[in-house]
Amino acid sequence: MTLKQPTRLFDFPRYQLQNTPVPDALTTKFDGTWKKVSTQEYVEWSEQISRALIEMGVQPDEKIALISSTNRYEWNIMDMGILQAGAVNVPVYPTISSDDYNYIFNDAEVTYCFVSDRELYDKVIAIKDKVPTLKEIFIFNEEDGIRNWKEVLEIGKDKKHQDELQRRMDAVKSEDLATLIYTSGTTGKPKGVMLSHNNLVSNVIDSGPRVPVFKGAKALSFLPVCHVFERMLTYLYIYNGIPIYFAESIEKIGDNIKEVQPEIFAAVPRLLEKVYDKIIAKGNELSGIKKGLFFWAVSLGEKYDPQTNSGFYNWKLGIARKLIFSKWQEALGGKVEAIVSGGAALNPKLNAVFSAAGFNVQEGYGLTETSPVIAVNGPNWDLKRIGTVGEPIRNVEVKIAEDGEVLCKGPNVMMGYYKQPEKTSEVIDSDGWFHTGDIGEMVDGRLLKITDRKKEMFKTSGGKYVAPQIIENKLKESRFIEQVMVIGEGEKHPAAIVQPDFEFLKGWAKRKGISFNDNKDLVSNEKVRERIMGEVSEKNQSFGHSEQVKKIELTSDIWSVDAGHLTPKLSLKRRNIMSMYKDLYVNIYDHEPSR
Repeated sequence: MTLKQPTRLFDFPRYQLQNTPVPDALTTKFDGTWKKVSTQEYVEWSEQISRALIEMGVQPDEKIALISSTNRYEWNIMDMGILQAGAVNVPVYPTISSDDYNYIFNDAEVTYCFVSDRELYDKVIAIKDKVPTLKEIFIFNEEDGIRNWKEVLEIGKDKKHQDELQRRMDAVKSEDLATLIYTSGTTGKPKGVMLSHNNLVSNVIDSGPRVPVFKGAKALSFLPVCHVFERMLTYLYIYNGIPIYFAESIEKIGDNIKEVQPEIFAAVPRLLEKVYDKIIAKGNELSGIKKGLFFWAVSLGEKYDPQTNSGFYNWKLGIARKLIFSKWQEALGGKVEAIVSGGAALNPKLNAVFSAAGFNVQEGYGLTETSPVIAVNGPNWDLKRIGTVGEPIRNVEVKIAEDGEVLCKGPNVMMGYYKQPEKTSEVIDSDGWFHTGDIGEMVDGRLLKITDRKKEMFKTSGGKYVAPQIIENKLKESRFIEQVMVIGEGEKHPAAIVQPDFEFLKGWAKRKGISFNDNKDLVSNEKVRERIMGEVSEKNQSFGHSEQVKKIELTSDIWSVDAGHLTPKLSLKRRNIMSMYKDLYVNIYDHEPSR
């Protein structure tokens, strides 16, 4: 018997079990060995967790937090176990501050918490006394003196609560709250986004036709599963019977890709930029004809556009793919059918080069509040256009407001912000349209193009609008620039605070005979400053006079999530950065920022 179409999140593993069961539904590497969990085990272990939670007194709608420093099968099994018991999964980023942990746990009234490792356990135990609802913390890794998640699995082996579990599962409706996801945000306290089972299930099913999935494919998962983008994709993989392999860490992705040889994975643009930079660095190590061919291929790839490329171009591309780009394919396992890009805008030039190299890069767009996908490029060029985020998915409407803001309506739009009806009404109007806060336009009447964040756009003192993200993406094409924030609200001209790519910069400085001891020496060196300003001046040619960056200041810090420069999905925390570098702002404009 074929299971009917899933309507709740915990229907997905059972749907896989009845339609496309696999021996490696979820696979994690422990101590050098890949440990596989079959579809059958996935269903059985999640039921054990559910029965154990019932034994522990967990009630419907109770909030349980999951925190993991890496993706691993325990998280997914806990996710289903929590949902089947009628409770609510509260995924938490591992990298946020203790203050944010304290706020989220108290706001959600979390009763139990499961963490991956000792470091996260210590972080939660430090706030336990400040969270009156928190009863117990469990850990996935084996640690002396800390209760392990296997204890919960063991409790659930007893089937005395099976009838109660079935009653609870039957009682869960598609419109019920499934998860409470606190957005990291770039300002203020996190907001709890309430997503129902239907929000996520509909997004999985409606996004499905855009992703090339097929029998025998494997997925590699490494973006944080606590983020709705990667989480929705894991549900999509499960729904389509695709085994999921969890990478050991960001640092080991290269090794894991070669081992797993996945057909599909998701990435944020910053990761693709780093992959590209490493490829270019290897090209620079070549010499003679080999180096010439390498950069000829890259230059050719930057001009890739199937809508306009000539037959002669395609002939040259065939040569480039055979001689150069085939090696890029090998570096990513040799079987990649799709790279789904989301979380931020992807530089069109980068998309063109990877597409020319034979990778099917499918850029999409959405927000936590939209579960998350609003639009995504398809696998074929009739549903795909470089520089856009593709057509809206099935059952999701998009329109552009008079001020350029992208509005969205559909089953993917959140239930609202937890305990914050006023903030909910600020973003969902009386007609049900969700206001994304992004500025966009429709290309050819059907393909959505995002141009900037509404709140991030600013006016110069001359009244000219500046969209910083577009400029920042262009500046980051330079090998010298790792991170950059464009500033200039109310000022005569835009400027930028730049974090150089120190790995590349150190190599350049040595070749130029520039002596230095640390990053501070480099950013204060006049030759370095002139060189990077030269890069900025070159990129400025792509913009109108009022948008061009006239001055820069360099920072010796490495911008990171932990240091507060970036959100967990690697977006700029603009307010934080402005606060950290007031002195650099003063150097540029001779006064402190007005806000």
